[in-house]
Amino acid sequence: MRDFAISDNPRVQAQLDRLGALSLPQGRIGLETIHALLARLGNPERDLPPVFHVAGTNGKGSTCAYLRAMLEAEGCTVHAATKPHLVRYNERIRIAGTLIGDDLLADLLKEVLDAGADLAPSFFEVTAAATFLAFHRIPADVCVIEVGLGGRFDATNVLDGQAACGIATLGIDHEAFLLVPEDGVPGDPLCRIAFEKAGIARPGVPLVTQAYSAEVTKTVLEQAMKVGARTAIRGLDWFAEVGCDGIAYRDRHGELTLPLPALAGSHQADNAALAAAMLRHQTQVAVSAAAMAHGIRSARWPARLQLLGDGPLTALVPGRRVWLDGGHNADAGLAIARHFSGAPPFHLVTGMLSSKDPAAIVAPLRGQLLSLSVVPAPGHEAHSPDAIAAHADLPVRAFGDITAALGALPPAGDVLIAGSLYLAGEVLRLNREIPD
Repeated sequence: MRDFAISDNPRVQAQLDRLGALSLPQGRIGLETIHALLARLGNPERDLPPVFHVAGTNGKGSTCAYLRAMLEAEGCTVHAATKPHLVRYNERIRIAGTLIGDDLLADLLKEVLDAGADLAPSFFEVTAAATFLAFHRIPADVCVIEVGLGGRFDATNVLDGQAACGIATLGIDHEAFLLVPEDGVPGDPLCRIAFEKAGIARPGVPLVTQAYSAEVTKTVLEQAMKVGARTAIRGLDWFAEVGCDGIAYRDRHGELTLPLPALAGSHQADNAALAAAMLRHQTQVAVSAAAMAHGIRSARWPARLQLLGDGPLTALVPGRRVWLDGGHNADAGLAIARHFSGAPPFHLVTGMLSSKDPAAIVAPLRGQLLSLSVVPAPGHEAHSPDAIAAHADLPVRAFGDITAALGALPPAGDVLIAGSLYLAGEVLRLNREIPD
């Protein structure tokens, strides 16, 4: 499967083959296995530099990118764990500012897989354990760790005493895992999602969030109160107004004027503001307003409204801009539509996993498209062209791969490739823009 990637390094590939054979055992949900695995490894998660822990449906990866950039602008050495990878598994673990090297990665994966062979750990549990080992053994000033799926039962949710926890934008995604009925859990879908994400809250640790509806906010507050977390909710405890020339931020510490991000999309200003709020509401790491501003301008996060550079794929549509976005749910589709609102019509090439809503990306772009092409999601079961066409307002053309789709486009108009992070990874690989 594409999830586990392919490495040119035979030692890494040997461990990726072992990792690729793992999956989440049916019916097993909980943290018992990751706790047992980490205990065998000496509980490295208990001795890490200050941790910023970020959950959310959309925007959590970008928020982590802003946190890392802000902290590095302050002069901090930063470990970072994000997910999923786009091209190489190494992207999941960044050591002191640099993607983990192959030799260290192979050693860590082997150590973890050997230690937990009889525990039947999942892909995500092994990845988390290897990450914690690396972050424990190699010195750094701070860690930025992105939650994977949900929060409450995510493999990273074994941490305590974080510098700050954050929750980015909430939306409906991973319904098969996060919306399963359970006694004592809210029935409303967004409240249920909020309940899961707020599971990362810890006693005395700031839980910094975006603004949500009253019911969703109530859910977050209830979960925070149960464990004694200190909440800082946008619109109640901190405020950020996004204008055409910057972000007007304020909280109990005062006011800041922050720049707009270099990353495309109006939603990126909200992600940057959340990163700033997380830094402002904790006391373990001091970060200046100047470093926050520099970080907002310098942060990069691939496959999120990324304008592709020159390469073999973009050469197929010369003279035109080609945008790439891995968004695959309704909120992501709306964010993409906002970005292209008022722009000339463009061509959309999409491929979506069969587990995702086929309307998520296509429906918000009705009236903005010159053409719609459907390609497979590499290595995964994907929606058929007919399933996607049901939500479009123009004919759909099907192609066997992204190269064929781009080569067949009409001779004018910009291009957006969106709908799947797996497709995005394939695009970056083929265009030779490997994330580093």
